Amino acid sequence: MPFLEAQCAIEATGPEPRGSNRRVVVTPLAKPSRHFPGLNVAVIGNSLPRLCGIATFTTDLQQALTQSPRVDQATIIAMTDRQQEYAYPASVAFSIAEGNPLAYDAAARFVNAGFCDVVSLQHEFGIFGGPDGSHILLLVENLRPPLVTTLHTILAAPTTRQRCVIERIAAASSRIVVMAAKGARLLAGNYDVDPRKIDVIPHGIPDVAMVPSEWMKEKLGFVGRTVILTFGLLSPNKGIEVMIDAMPMILQSCPDALYIVLGATHPHLLRDDGEAYRDGLVARAEALGVAGSILFINQFVERAELLEFIAMCDVYVTPYLSAMQLTSGTLAYSFGLGRPIVSTPYWHAAELLADGRGVLVPFGDCQATGQAVAELLADPKRRKAISKRSYQEGRAMTWQRTAERYLDLFVGAIGRQEKAVERRADLRLTAA
Repeated sequence: MPFLEAQCAIEATGPEPRGSNRRVVVTPLAKPSRHFPGLNVAVIGNSLPRLCGIATFTTDLQQALTQSPRVDQATIIAMTDRQQEYAYPASVAFSIAEGNPLAYDAAARFVNAGFCDVVSLQHEFGIFGGPDGSHILLLVENLRPPLVTTLHTILAAPTTRQRCVIERIAAASSRIVVMAAKGARLLAGNYDVDPRKIDVIPHGIPDVAMVPSEWMKEKLGFVGRTVILTFGLLSPNKGIEVMIDAMPMILQSCPDALYIVLGATHPHLLRDDGEAYRDGLVARAEALGVAGSILFINQFVERAELLEFIAMCDVYVTPYLSAMQLTSGTLAYSFGLGRPIVSTPYWHAAELLADGRGVLVPFGDCQATGQAVAELLADPKRRKAISKRSYQEGRAMTWQRTAERYLDLFVGAIGRQEKAVERRADLRLTAA
């Protein structure tokens, strides 16, 4: 089928789903040069400027794929949340209103019109419409190109419907990607998914040089301070209150310590509760008498500035409250930039920081957290050793290497589909 050159406009009929667009309109990118040997890839997920981890991951993956000589074109099919509009860049070829089932069907037809060779789905239950994100099945079960799915969340105890959604996505996929070995074990043990379809590819990281923290402190205006950092969209599951409660202990041995909490409030939390959670954290710090040693920066920073903040910190902390977090882009970034990390043992951290690559502390334990951070700050030699090791091991996680591993899966998926088509053709000829 020829490439979809004209603008695609599809009118929704019947009752309009809440928070959806009645008219699905897309202007595709320039027509791919089909004589070019590179692949055309569609990545389905959230996209910047939407503020969330999936959007950052999808955008980073698409950009890394675009830079590979094996790729002709990589574009994004972006999920748009209810009652939101975004100024998407040209890399976004199609936008799906998450609550509109017709938009998923339109996206499948767009892809099937000859737009791409392979589809990469970034799955997180909360970004798709329908019960437990089931609307995405309207798209993936009707695709002609092969599908490679990345699961950002795998529940250890899913509901019947959650399990059904994952198993149907897996059945429609040529390969399933998880970012930690724990995810592969959960998927193989708790779901009806063939373990031979599962691949572990770590979360990608920017490939930047490791620089002394003092250089960045001078640039950013924090000379003379010992900096502890947490970054990411602010929400109650991040455990910031644990670090606030740990600050009095840390300040006893390191009076110049400054804890920076970098990141805007999560958009959904802001929409529903305003800044109540952030205000509560500020009040907590004031009540403990440590407000002068904690800096809240309520903004979403671009990648270049974010990397500078990470490079500046002496210790990075992820005090998350739940073990059931399989993926953390903030953890991967900080590890890859060679920062000493103190973290609770959620699934991703327990795996990445094992064997002395970081320090793990119990969930919700401010005493253990404070002691671990204080001990690291008092031991520059230990911090340097951890930094050197994590930075070196992080080179295997750069976005360039991550993209090449995905491309290997894409090529294999395309090859398997072509062989399957040939086998079916042979069977038809034999039957005739």
